[in-house]
Amino acid sequence: MECGRNERGHYNTDNVVTSPGLVGGAHHTHDHVGNTTTSALSTDASLAAAPTTCTGGDRSAYFWPVLRRLDRKGADAGSHGGGRHGNTGRILVPSEVRIAYLGNPAGQVLPYPAGLRMITGDPVAATTTDTNVRARWGCSVDPGRSTTRYPRCPEGSALTRTLSFPSCWNGLHPDSDNHRTHIVHPDPAGTCPPATFPVPRLRITLSYELPDGVPFAVDSFPEQRRDPRTDHAMYVGALPERARTEMADCLNEGRHCRG
Repeated sequence: MECGRNERGHYNTDNVVTSPGLVGGAHHTHDHVGNTTTSALSTDASLAAAPTTCTGGDRSAYFWPVLRRLDRKGADAGSHGGGRHGNTGRILVPSEVRIAYLGNPAGQVLPYPAGLRMITGDPVAATTTDTNVRARWGCSVDPGRSTTRYPRCPEGSALTRTLSFPSCWNGLHPDSDNHRTHIVHPDPAGTCPPATFPVPRLRITLSYELPDGVPFAVDSFPEQRRDPRTDHAMYVGALPERARTEMADCLNEGRHCRG
């Protein structure tokens, strides 16, 4: 999917997946592409009627915490979700945002259900466990290497963040109470757990151009102290039924398609 890099500056401190209706509930700032109206008050109906930055009419909401360079003062230094909550620095616009949907190596995938909600990563991993840590950090010069820590990239190499979403759906619900149990990750071979079914695997890769040695950090809840393991991303599906079916068909036939 081609959805831009948030050149429009769509930022907020909401999370409609985990805190629907709670404006400012994230206590950190999210970067948005896709649906241009995504907020804590969004509904399936409002998303379906809104404009989008994605080509092909994909009105889905894609969002994640902003990354900041720490040697510059942010415009929100005294604001909720920004400096008031310890998220200092100037927000970086990614040099590239790659949104890809992948097939399953162990079998064919089903189309996404309407209104699917997903989370990948764990925004409180610094004070709990690494069980749900999913974000991988790396450098474009060596795409085969990645880490859960902040890397130091050589001059001329972009910093990368890769966020892979779960892809084994229970076949029943577009969401669950904890926003995780309705769709889980497969094992390393791509096999889904019993009573779940493969669906397309969403992968978001973000790239940033930074001068060598410039300090940076991802936004987080204050008590998480901007730990890279807390990186996460959210998805709310707003693809028409026909597009969801075409996506599954494309993947199951081994084709490379563009939204």
